Amino acid sequence: MRELTKAEEQVMQVLWKIGQGFAADLTANFPEPKPAYNTVLTVVRILEKKGFVGHETFGKANRYYPLVSKEQYSEAFMQHFVQHYFDNSFKSMVSFFAQNKDISMEDLDEIRRMIDAVPSDNSNEKTDAL
Repeated sequence: MRELTKAEEQVMQVLWKIGQGFAADLTANFPEPKPAYNTVLTVVRILEKKGFVGHETFGKANRYYPLVSKEQYSEAFMQHFVQHYFDNSFKSMVSFFAQNKDISMEDLDEIRRMIDAVPSDNSNEKTDAL
């Protein structure tokens, strides 16, 4: 899955939030300062070419909807992120944030509980790694 630019991700965040909508709906759901209508439309067309967005035509207007869920994109993004910045090691990623004091002990404990709650044949390997 291709990575989104900042502008593309902003449009997708709005589209994921509202589910579907016309360009005016997307523009209206942006925080201030809102991008220009034509800018949103241009980004949506790029997202369509990339396979992230589809549309239904109603007269002269198109209603846009996501073809890729937020969860699908998040998973692909995180896999890419961990692979390229942490040598494909989630342990290295968590260690990085823990050493830089970006993660509190409470957060680390919660992460550990979440990992422990995941049923898996190799759950011991996952929890021992932390």
